[in-house]
Amino acid sequence: MGRSRSDLIVFVGKRLLQLIPVVFGVVTITFFFTHVAIANPCAAWTKARTQAAIDQCKATFGLDQPLPNQYVNYLSNLLTGNWLTSPSGLPVLPQILNALPETVELVLAALLIMIVLGIPLGVVAANGAGRWPDHVVRTFYLSGWATPTYLAALVGALAIGPALNLPYKYAFSTQTPPFPQITHFSILDALLAGNLPAAGDAVLHLVLPATALAFLNMGIATRMTRGSMLEVLPLDYVKTARIKGLSETWVLYKHALRNSLISTATVLGVTAGGLLSGTVVIESIFQWPGIGRYAYNAITNYDFAGTIGVVIFFAVGVVVSNLVADVMYGVLDPRVEWR
Repeated sequence: MGRSRSDLIVFVGKRLLQLIPVVFGVVTITFFFTHVAIANPCAAWTKARTQAAIDQCKATFGLDQPLPNQYVNYLSNLLTGNWLTSPSGLPVLPQILNALPETVELVLAALLIMIVLGIPLGVVAANGAGRWPDHVVRTFYLSGWATPTYLAALVGALAIGPALNLPYKYAFSTQTPPFPQITHFSILDALLAGNLPAAGDAVLHLVLPATALAFLNMGIATRMTRGSMLEVLPLDYVKTARIKGLSETWVLYKHALRNSLISTATVLGVTAGGLLSGTVVIESIFQWPGIGRYAYNAITNYDFAGTIGVVIFFAVGVVVSNLVADVMYGVLDPRVEWR
Protein backbone atom coordinates (compact mmCIF):
# COMPACT_ATOMS: atom_id res chain seq x y z
CA MET A 1 0.00 0.00 0.00
CA GLY A 2 1.44 3.38 -1.00
CA ARG A 3 2.25 6.19 1.36
CA SER A 4 1.51 9.88 0.95
CA ARG A 5 2.69 13.09 2.55
CA SER A 6 -0.67 13.43 4.28
CA ASP A 7 -0.11 10.06 5.96
CA LEU A 8 3.18 11.36 7.34
CA ILE A 9 1.55 14.58 8.57
CA VAL A 10 -1.22 12.64 10.33
CA PHE A 11 1.35 10.28 11.86
CA VAL A 12 3.51 13.12 13.17
CA GLY A 13 0.43 14.98 14.45
CA LYS A 14 -0.75 11.94 16.41
CA ARG A 15 2.66 11.43 17.95
CA LEU A 16 2.94 15.07 18.94
CA LEU A 17 -0.45 14.87 20.64
CA GLN A 18 1.00 12.10 22.79
CA LEU A 19 3.27 14.74 24.30
CA ILE A 20 0.32 16.16 26.24
CA PRO A 21 -0.27 13.18 28.58
CA VAL A 22 3.47 12.54 28.83
CA VAL A 23 4.23 16.09 29.94
CA PHE A 24 1.23 16.10 32.27
CA GLY A 25 2.37 12.86 33.91
CA VAL A 26 5.97 14.03 34.21
CA VAL A 27 4.93 17.36 35.74
CA THR A 28 2.58 15.69 38.22
CA ILE A 29 5.08 13.10 39.42
CA THR A 30 7.98 15.54 39.63
CA PHE A 31 5.92 18.23 41.34
CA PHE A 32 4.65 16.04 44.17
CA PHE A 33 7.96 14.23 44.59
CA THR A 34 9.99 17.43 44.93
CA HIS A 35 7.49 19.12 47.21
CA VAL A 36 7.08 16.12 49.51
CA ALA A 37 10.78 15.16 49.63
CA ILE A 38 11.88 18.54 51.05
CA ALA A 39 9.88 19.59 54.08
CA ASN A 40 11.11 23.18 54.38
CA PRO A 41 13.00 24.40 51.28
CA CYS A 42 12.77 28.03 52.37
CA ALA A 43 15.10 27.30 55.28
CA ALA A 44 17.72 26.18 52.75
CA TRP A 45 17.02 28.99 50.29
CA THR A 46 17.19 31.85 52.75
CA LYS A 47 19.77 30.29 55.08
CA ALA A 48 17.88 32.21 57.74
CA ARG A 49 17.18 31.09 61.26
CA THR A 50 14.30 33.47 61.92
CA GLN A 51 10.78 32.18 61.36
CA ALA A 52 9.75 35.56 59.93
CA ALA A 53 12.23 35.25 57.04
CA ILE A 54 11.10 31.70 56.33
CA ASP A 55 7.43 32.72 56.39
CA GLN A 56 8.15 35.59 54.00
CA CYS A 57 9.90 33.17 51.62
CA LYS A 58 6.93 30.79 51.73
CA ALA A 59 4.54 33.60 50.93
CA THR A 60 6.73 34.79 48.05
CA PHE A 61 6.90 31.37 46.38
CA GLY A 62 3.37 30.27 47.32
CA LEU A 63 4.62 27.49 49.60
CA ASP A 64 2.29 28.60 52.39
CA GLN A 65 -0.71 27.24 50.49
CA PRO A 66 -2.00 23.66 50.61
CA LEU A 67 -0.16 21.31 48.25
CA PRO A 68 -3.14 20.74 45.90
CA ASN A 69 -3.51 24.52 45.51
CA GLN A 70 0.18 24.84 44.72
CA TYR A 71 -0.18 22.13 42.08
CA VAL A 72 -3.16 23.82 40.39
CA ASN A 73 -1.41 27.18 40.46
CA TYR A 74 1.71 25.68 38.91
CA LEU A 75 -0.26 24.03 36.09
CA SER A 76 -2.09 27.27 35.31
CA ASN A 77 1.20 29.19 35.22
CA LEU A 78 2.79 26.49 33.07
CA LEU A 79 0.03 26.73 30.47
CA THR A 80 0.51 30.50 30.20
CA GLY A 81 4.26 30.19 29.70
CA ASN A 82 5.16 31.32 33.21
CA TRP A 83 7.42 28.60 34.59
CA LEU A 84 7.87 30.55 37.82
CA THR A 85 11.21 31.71 39.20
CA SER A 86 14.21 30.09 40.85
CA PRO A 87 15.11 30.91 44.46
CA SER A 88 17.64 33.32 42.95
CA GLY A 89 14.73 35.33 41.54
CA LEU A 90 15.52 34.54 37.89
CA PRO A 91 12.71 33.16 35.69
CA VAL A 92 13.12 29.47 34.91
CA LEU A 93 12.15 29.25 31.24
CA PRO A 94 14.66 31.84 29.90
CA GLN A 95 17.45 30.14 31.88
CA ILE A 96 16.61 26.77 30.36
CA LEU A 97 16.27 28.16 26.85
CA ASN A 98 19.67 29.86 27.15
CA ALA A 99 21.31 26.65 28.40
CA LEU A 100 19.60 24.26 25.97
CA PRO A 101 21.65 25.10 22.82
CA GLU A 102 24.92 24.26 24.58
CA THR A 103 23.54 20.84 25.51
CA VAL A 104 22.24 20.24 21.99
CA GLU A 105 25.70 21.14 20.70
CA LEU A 106 27.25 18.61 23.10
CA VAL A 107 24.76 15.86 22.21
CA LEU A 108 25.22 16.40 18.46
CA ALA A 109 29.01 16.23 18.85
CA ALA A 110 28.67 12.99 20.83
CA LEU A 111 26.37 11.52 18.17
CA LEU A 112 28.88 12.48 15.48
CA ILE A 113 31.66 10.67 17.34
CA MET A 114 29.41 7.64 17.83
CA ILE A 115 28.69 7.54 14.09
CA VAL A 116 32.26 8.14 12.92
CA LEU A 117 33.77 5.58 15.30
CA GLY A 118 30.93 3.27 16.29
CA ILE A 119 29.73 2.25 12.82
CA PRO A 120 33.19 1.34 11.41
CA LEU A 121 33.91 -0.61 14.60
CA GLY A 122 30.67 -2.51 14.08
CA VAL A 123 31.74 -3.35 10.51
CA VAL A 124 35.12 -4.58 11.75
CA ALA A 125 33.48 -6.72 14.44
CA ALA A 126 31.01 -8.27 11.99
CA ASN A 127 33.65 -8.99 9.36
CA GLY A 128 35.83 -10.65 12.00
CA ALA A 129 32.97 -12.32 13.90
CA GLY A 130 34.26 -14.87 16.36
CA ARG A 131 37.87 -13.82 15.87
CA TRP A 132 40.15 -11.40 17.71
CA PRO A 133 38.89 -8.19 15.98
CA ASP A 134 35.38 -9.01 17.13
CA HIS A 135 36.54 -9.71 20.69
CA VAL A 136 38.55 -6.47 20.88
CA VAL A 137 35.67 -4.33 19.60
CA ARG A 138 33.13 -5.98 21.88
CA THR A 139 35.44 -5.50 24.87
CA PHE A 140 35.77 -1.83 23.97
CA TYR A 141 32.07 -1.02 23.75
CA LEU A 142 31.16 -3.19 26.73
CA SER A 143 33.72 -1.23 28.74
CA GLY A 144 31.86 1.92 27.77
CA TRP A 145 28.56 0.50 28.92
CA ALA A 146 30.06 -0.70 32.21
CA THR A 147 31.85 2.57 33.01
CA PRO A 148 30.01 4.93 35.41
CA THR A 149 29.32 8.34 33.92
CA TYR A 150 31.29 10.22 36.54
CA LEU A 151 34.31 7.93 36.08
CA ALA A 152 34.47 8.47 32.32
CA ALA A 153 34.23 12.22 32.83
CA LEU A 154 36.89 12.29 35.55
CA VAL A 155 39.32 10.17 33.51
CA GLY A 156 38.86 12.57 30.60
CA ALA A 157 39.26 15.69 32.73
CA LEU A 158 42.13 14.56 34.97
CA ALA A 159 44.09 12.13 32.79
CA ILE A 160 43.37 12.33 29.07
CA GLY A 161 42.93 16.10 28.94
CA PRO A 162 46.29 16.99 30.54
CA ALA A 163 48.09 14.24 28.57
CA LEU A 164 46.81 15.60 25.23
CA ASN A 165 46.85 19.24 26.36
CA LEU A 166 43.10 19.52 25.85
CA PRO A 167 41.05 21.99 27.93
CA TYR A 168 38.30 20.55 30.06
CA LYS A 169 36.49 23.67 31.25
CA TYR A 170 34.01 25.67 29.21
CA ALA A 171 35.72 28.01 26.78
CA PHE A 172 33.93 31.30 27.33
CA SER A 173 32.15 33.22 30.02
CA THR A 174 28.39 33.06 29.50
CA GLN A 175 28.22 36.74 30.42
CA THR A 176 31.04 38.09 28.25
CA PRO A 177 31.77 35.77 25.30
CA PRO A 178 34.20 37.09 22.63
CA PHE A 179 31.36 37.20 20.09
CA PRO A 180 27.63 38.10 20.02
CA GLN A 181 25.32 35.36 21.33
CA ILE A 182 22.81 34.97 18.52
CA THR A 183 21.90 31.27 18.62
CA HIS A 184 23.68 30.40 21.92
CA PHE A 185 25.54 27.65 20.02
CA SER A 186 29.15 28.61 20.78
CA ILE A 187 30.70 27.23 17.60
CA LEU A 188 27.95 28.58 15.35
CA ASP A 189 27.95 32.01 16.99
CA ALA A 190 31.73 32.26 16.65
CA LEU A 191 31.50 31.33 12.96
CA LEU A 192 28.70 33.85 12.37
CA ALA A 193 30.87 36.51 13.96
CA GLY A 194 33.79 35.50 11.70
CA ASN A 195 35.88 34.70 14.76
CA LEU A 196 37.66 31.55 13.56
CA PRO A 197 40.10 31.34 16.52
CA ALA A 198 37.16 31.41 18.94
CA ALA A 199 35.34 28.74 16.89
CA GLY A 200 38.44 26.53 16.97
CA ASP A 201 38.78 27.10 20.69
CA ALA A 202 35.13 26.14 21.20
CA VAL A 203 35.68 22.91 19.25
CA LEU A 204 38.70 22.04 21.41
CA HIS A 205 36.68 22.58 24.58
CA LEU A 206 33.97 20.31 23.18
CA VAL A 207 36.29 17.36 22.52
CA LEU A 208 36.56 15.92 26.03
CA PRO A 209 32.92 16.14 27.20
CA ALA A 210 31.60 14.94 23.82
CA THR A 211 34.07 12.04 23.75
CA ALA A 212 33.18 11.01 27.30
CA LEU A 213 29.47 11.08 26.48
CA ALA A 214 30.04 9.18 23.24
CA PHE A 215 32.22 6.53 24.90
CA LEU A 216 29.48 5.71 27.37
CA ASN A 217 27.02 5.07 24.52
CA MET A 218 29.34 3.86 21.75
CA GLY A 219 28.11 0.30 22.11
CA ILE A 220 24.66 1.22 20.79
CA ALA A 221 25.92 2.13 17.32
CA THR A 222 28.59 -0.58 17.27
CA ARG A 223 26.35 -3.42 18.39
CA MET A 224 23.47 -2.50 16.06
CA THR A 225 25.84 -2.19 13.10
CA ARG A 226 27.48 -5.51 13.94
CA GLY A 227 24.14 -7.31 14.24
CA SER A 228 22.79 -5.84 10.99
CA MET A 229 25.99 -6.63 9.12
CA LEU A 230 25.92 -10.25 10.30
CA GLU A 231 22.47 -10.56 8.72
CA VAL A 232 23.55 -8.95 5.45
CA LEU A 233 27.00 -10.50 4.84
CA PRO A 234 25.71 -14.03 4.03
CA LEU A 235 23.24 -12.72 1.39
CA ASP A 236 23.71 -13.50 -2.30
CA TYR A 237 24.37 -9.95 -3.50
CA VAL A 238 27.31 -9.62 -1.10
CA LYS A 239 28.73 -12.96 -2.26
CA THR A 240 28.28 -11.85 -5.87
CA ALA A 241 30.19 -8.63 -5.22
CA ARG A 242 33.07 -10.63 -3.80
CA ILE A 243 33.05 -13.06 -6.73
CA LYS A 244 33.34 -10.09 -9.11
CA GLY A 245 36.69 -9.34 -7.49
CA LEU A 246 35.69 -6.12 -5.76
CA SER A 247 37.90 -5.05 -2.87
CA GLU A 248 36.82 -6.15 0.59
CA THR A 249 36.50 -2.52 1.72
CA TRP A 250 34.21 -1.74 -1.22
CA VAL A 251 32.08 -4.81 -0.55
CA LEU A 252 31.73 -4.06 3.16
CA TYR A 253 31.04 -0.32 3.04
CA LYS A 254 29.37 0.14 -0.35
CA HIS A 255 27.20 -2.96 -0.51
CA ALA A 256 26.78 -4.55 2.92
CA LEU A 257 26.82 -1.48 5.18
CA ARG A 258 24.56 0.53 2.91
CA ASN A 259 21.73 -1.96 3.41
CA SER A 260 22.29 -2.51 7.11
CA LEU A 261 22.20 1.08 8.32
CA ILE A 262 18.42 1.30 8.72
CA SER A 263 18.38 -0.24 12.20
CA THR A 264 21.49 1.66 13.29
CA ALA A 265 20.15 5.01 12.11
CA THR A 266 16.82 4.59 13.88
CA VAL A 267 18.43 3.45 17.12
CA LEU A 268 20.76 6.45 17.05
CA GLY A 269 17.71 8.66 16.68
CA VAL A 270 16.24 7.18 19.86
CA THR A 271 19.61 7.44 21.61
CA ALA A 272 19.74 11.21 21.08
CA GLY A 273 16.95 11.71 23.61
CA GLY A 274 18.63 9.43 26.13
CA LEU A 275 21.90 11.31 25.80
CA LEU A 276 20.23 14.37 27.34
CA SER A 277 20.00 12.71 30.75
CA GLY A 278 23.66 11.70 30.53
CA THR A 279 24.69 15.32 30.29
CA VAL A 280 23.87 16.07 33.94
CA VAL A 281 27.08 14.52 35.29
CA ILE A 282 29.19 15.24 32.19
CA GLU A 283 28.35 18.95 32.15
CA SER A 284 28.83 19.31 35.90
CA ILE A 285 32.35 17.85 35.81
CA PHE A 286 33.41 19.68 32.64
CA GLN A 287 31.64 22.89 33.77
CA TRP A 288 29.65 22.98 30.54
CA PRO A 289 26.88 25.61 30.84
CA GLY A 290 24.11 23.48 29.39
CA ILE A 291 20.80 22.17 30.63
CA GLY A 292 22.50 19.23 32.36
CA ARG A 293 24.52 21.50 34.61
CA TYR A 294 21.47 23.66 35.18
CA ALA A 295 19.58 20.51 36.25
CA TYR A 296 22.34 19.58 38.70
CA ASN A 297 22.30 23.06 40.25
CA ALA A 298 18.51 23.07 40.43
CA ILE A 299 18.39 19.71 42.20
CA THR A 300 21.16 20.49 44.70
CA ASN A 301 19.65 23.90 45.49
CA TYR A 302 16.12 22.49 46.00
CA ASP A 303 14.92 24.60 43.08
CA PHE A 304 11.48 23.06 42.50
CA ALA A 305 10.54 25.16 39.50
CA GLY A 306 13.91 24.65 37.82
CA THR A 307 13.88 20.88 38.44
CA ILE A 308 10.39 20.45 37.00
CA GLY A 309 11.27 22.61 34.00
CA VAL A 310 14.36 20.54 33.21
CA VAL A 311 12.44 17.26 33.55
CA ILE A 312 9.85 18.58 31.10
CA PHE A 313 12.56 19.30 28.54
CA PHE A 314 14.13 15.87 29.08
CA ALA A 315 10.74 14.19 28.57
CA VAL A 316 10.01 16.20 25.43
CA GLY A 317 13.48 15.38 24.12
CA VAL A 318 12.90 11.64 24.54
CA VAL A 319 9.49 11.75 22.84
CA VAL A 320 10.73 13.91 19.95
CA SER A 321 13.81 11.75 19.41
CA ASN A 322 11.60 8.65 19.25
CA LEU A 323 9.39 10.42 16.72
CA VAL A 324 12.42 11.36 14.60
CA ALA A 325 13.62 7.75 14.76
CA ASP A 326 10.23 6.44 13.58
CA VAL A 327 10.10 8.93 10.72
CA MET A 328 13.69 8.12 9.76
CA TYR A 329 12.89 4.41 9.73
CA GLY A 330 9.96 5.00 7.42
CA VAL A 331 12.03 7.19 5.09
CA LEU A 332 14.86 4.66 4.87
CA ASP A 333 12.52 1.69 4.43
CA PRO A 334 9.67 2.47 1.97
CA ARG A 335 7.90 -0.74 2.98
CA VAL A 336 6.98 0.74 6.37
CA GLU A 337 3.55 2.39 6.57
CA TRP A 338 2.84 5.51 8.63
CA ARG A 339 0.54 4.39 11.44
